[in-house]
Amino acid sequence: MPRLDTLFVTRIKRHEIGRRSLDLVDVLRATCFAIAAEDAAGQSWCREHGYRGYTSYASLDDLPRRASVFADLVRLIDPKVAAFARSLDLDLGRRRLALDSFWINVLEPGGHHAAHVHPHSVVSGTFYVDVPKGASAIRFEDPRLGLMMAAPPRRPTARLANRTFVSVEPKAGTLLLWESWLRHEVPVNTARRQRVSLSFNYRWQ
Repeated sequence: MPRLDTLFVTRIKRHEIGRRSLDLVDVLRATCFAIAAEDAAGQSWCREHGYRGYTSYASLDDLPRRASVFADLVRLIDPKVAAFARSLDLDLGRRRLALDSFWINVLEPGGHHAAHVHPHSVVSGTFYVDVPKGASAIRFEDPRLGLMMAAPPRRPTARLANRTFVSVEPKAGTLLLWESWLRHEVPVNTARRQRVSLSFNYRWQ
């Protein structure tokens, strides 16, 4: 009998934190804006690099110690990252995946985030704090794209697993996890207000 195998699967894990996260999301939103208003170094970095909005990526590395609400979120994320690693059949040996970096993103209307990967980490992800109507989705790219030199385009109705690009539309309380080598981008924010999220990396240690 003919056999069709699916090889080299790329997984993206989505959790909807749900009703129990509503208070957490409200506190996170207020805390993100408070830190953004005070972080002069982060504001300067964004101006110098043309980032339309605010990110603490290059300025703050202690958010879970700076505000307890971030520590609460990390405690929520930790077991989900561990479960995701198990689903990937990662052999961690006596080591583990530990939070390596954690930062705020406030994307203004008209802002975007170019395609990139997260080097030196294993699992990356984003928790969405505020996703207004018209805000950008996150778009993932098939990691084999550069090798498809003579491949025809995919049909518009292609199954999710066969698409070259896949956009995921989050909402407030959505948690997305993926392997850090997976290239992704945030297209232009067409909402009328800021899109707020918290991104993070876990490394093998």
